[in-house]
Amino acid sequence: MTRLNIVVGITGGIAAYKAVGVVRALVLAGHDVHVVPTEGALRFVGRPTLEAISRNPVHTELYEGVAEVRHVAIGQAADLIVIAPATANSIAKLAAGLADDLLGNTLLASEAPVVIAPAMHTEMWRHPATRANVETLRSRGVTIVGPAVGQLTGADSGPGRMEEPDVIVRAALERVLGEASKHEASAHRGDLAGRHVVVSAGGTREPLDPVRFLGNRSSGKQGIAIAEAARERGAHVTLIAANLEVAEPEGCDIRRVSTTLELQAAVAEAAQGADVVVMAAAVADYRPASVSEAKIKKEQSDDGLTLELVRNPDILASLGNAPHPGTLLVGFAAETEADDERLFELGRAKREAKGADLLVVNRVGWNEGFASDENRVVVIGDGGAVVARADGTKLSVAHDILDVVVAQATTAAPAATTPKESETE
Repeated sequence: MTRLNIVVGITGGIAAYKAVGVVRALVLAGHDVHVVPTEGALRFVGRPTLEAISRNPVHTELYEGVAEVRHVAIGQAADLIVIAPATANSIAKLAAGLADDLLGNTLLASEAPVVIAPAMHTEMWRHPATRANVETLRSRGVTIVGPAVGQLTGADSGPGRMEEPDVIVRAALERVLGEASKHEASAHRGDLAGRHVVVSAGGTREPLDPVRFLGNRSSGKQGIAIAEAARERGAHVTLIAANLEVAEPEGCDIRRVSTTLELQAAVAEAAQGADVVVMAAAVADYRPASVSEAKIKKEQSDDGLTLELVRNPDILASLGNAPHPGTLLVGFAAETEADDERLFELGRAKREAKGADLLVVNRVGWNEGFASDENRVVVIGDGGAVVARADGTKLSVAHDILDVVVAQATTAAPAATTPKESETE
């Protein structure tokens, strides 16, 4: 195992208590961890706690350790820097390159990869200044983990909650040790060459009027990861993109849709002659029976608003229950069931009912699954057997799913039709 010299910077937010879990996990993983808290952070977590957990002295003063040039030595020696939590103020200082404390000096003196886990109130996270600062950091190669959506300080809830320590640690170590993942991925390179893979991603939206819609919380991250992984493995990829909240991948034939009916039409067309169809998009089960041509006014419905909904077509079932020789059909099932065995049973029943060759089951909830950079899934195959389990970043989960796809598709010849050259939009 590679033993890393890791600096964990902690800034002054209420989520600082969760940084103890980050430090502990890194130490237990065998790494040498040095904590550099700001003065604000020490108002939330005491120095003795951080020294006990990190097993190293904790320094905060810029003008201590002058003989050993500590203000730059810590950063120079680092293999990785993790800042958790990263407040709006600390993100602004990092983007501006300020170095008015030991943590700021450590960051400027280091060439190590930097991973930050933002934590702040929703309004602060959404502020244009914070968004601009985050984009600046991303452009410099800083990895941003989260924030998650959930309970904040007091009664507030929304995006801005610091990701859980295990998520931060996995993302941080993957950033440094990712070369091993790249070498592993290179072993797969070309195993989907000559194959046409269709992936749906995102979430459909059903309009109520020109300004409102019924939708879901899917960002499209997992579907995009599958499309990217398939492209890396040599496939021609058609991505049916439904209201993505993240950047579209390069090198794919992208077809944008919004509603379930639009998604159904696009998938039906793209699936003709495809070798693999992966239905990762979150599809609305219902749509309004009628759509208002003008904005629905509150004055029109002082006693409340009653909506009549009609069922949308089941796109996965329509594909799976129709003959699809030569096409491997992969469905997704997002469930809120807390019990694992019950979750698997729901997945087995859904795979059978929808006629999917493989069904990927993952648990979702208020703070799980949607919009996260991590995922945990099981893949159910013939006879309801669990043929794979995957846990990690959505890209690593995507490769694990495609490993199963490749294993099942190796005996099948490529589809007779050859797709046109990709036209990336």
